[in-house]
Amino acid sequence: MSGPVDLAFDPWDPAFVADPYPAYAELRARGRVVRYEPTDQWLVPHHADVSALLRDRRLGRTYQHRFSHEEFGRSEPPAAHEPFRTLNDHGMLDLEPPDHTRIRRLVSKAFTPRTVERLKPYVRGLADELVGGLVRDGGGDLLTDVAEPLPVAVIAEMLGIPEADRGQLRPWSAAICGMYELNPSEDTAARAVRASVEFSEYLRELIAERRRRPGDDLISGLIAAHDEDDRLTEQEMISTAVLLLNAGHEATVNATVNGWWALFRNPAQLAALRADHSLIPTAIEELMRYDTPLQLFERWVLDDIEIDGTVIPRGAEIAMLFGSANHDPAVFPDPTRLDLARADNPHISFSAGIHYCIGAPLARLELTASMTALLNRAPTLALAKDPARKPNFVIRGLEGLSVEVR
Repeated sequence: MSGPVDLAFDPWDPAFVADPYPAYAELRARGRVVRYEPTDQWLVPHHADVSALLRDRRLGRTYQHRFSHEEFGRSEPPAAHEPFRTLNDHGMLDLEPPDHTRIRRLVSKAFTPRTVERLKPYVRGLADELVGGLVRDGGGDLLTDVAEPLPVAVIAEMLGIPEADRGQLRPWSAAICGMYELNPSEDTAARAVRASVEFSEYLRELIAERRRRPGDDLISGLIAAHDEDDRLTEQEMISTAVLLLNAGHEATVNATVNGWWALFRNPAQLAALRADHSLIPTAIEELMRYDTPLQLFERWVLDDIEIDGTVIPRGAEIAMLFGSANHDPAVFPDPTRLDLARADNPHISFSAGIHYCIGAPLARLELTASMTALLNRAPTLALAKDPARKPNFVIRGLEGLSVEVR
């Protein structure tokens, strides 16, 4: 089905970005797949289809393991974007087997349940310290005071990035992630290229330092991998580190502020959570479903597929709408209602299939730690003023979240 001109889905409209969920309901009503001309994509809005396609090997995050750009009917990326492309294309999120399998197997050793369990005291202690500062100040910006520094510090600690260098990470990450929006501008591309060059140069120097003086960190572990099947090139190490830093905090930061903004708008649910902290595990899952940090995930069609009678040919691009899937009434009864006790909650905010988020257990630990600290140490936390939403659609977040401790 093609998207008509009156389609409410408009990722550049501030009103849509502020609340895309009514437009998603319209998309789901129109069918299982909708052609969207402005981005040359097929939109998939239903939970069952998104879940199945995330596991379908006829789709891929890249096509270059099987086809050249010409064979796939795509033009070469602009030469000016090359530093971003090199950085992005060697990370496991944009690779397919066998390279994806090799890199993920190695990196997964740093994200075992035992490793995450060992991190608990550090994460809880840091969350408590950050919230303590917020309380002493009588409030502040929940984004910059708690949501951001916690996951950035945790993933930087795991990678072995010195504390003095960590202030550069978030600006680099924000510039690079701008390229994941739909039809990014040339200014966005230029910022991403500049950040890619600077971030890569920094990591190249850090890797050289770790070769000389290994530490007890993930970068040292990647260097020390002796199995030929697992060994990473230097570019793969750089791309992997950037991916872990970006993915390791971007979603957690946005899940935190999106979640608390949702709680402030649903005072009865916030009161229930304050009265019963045993709701925290289901609350975190529900908040990630209710206002999904990653709204869209793209895949290339490597072999023709058919969805509800519509053949989508090789060379096309599919945009799976995570935010819509997480509000599908076929799976989530009364999906627009925030229900922190929702028990059956198969949201796909962490994706699925071979690209399922490798850091999901760590993200849940960080979200649990910050929520617990805020509920315990700031039980009177209140919204100081309504936040401004970032203009981005794909990566959904706020410019800040001003709060006060009364």
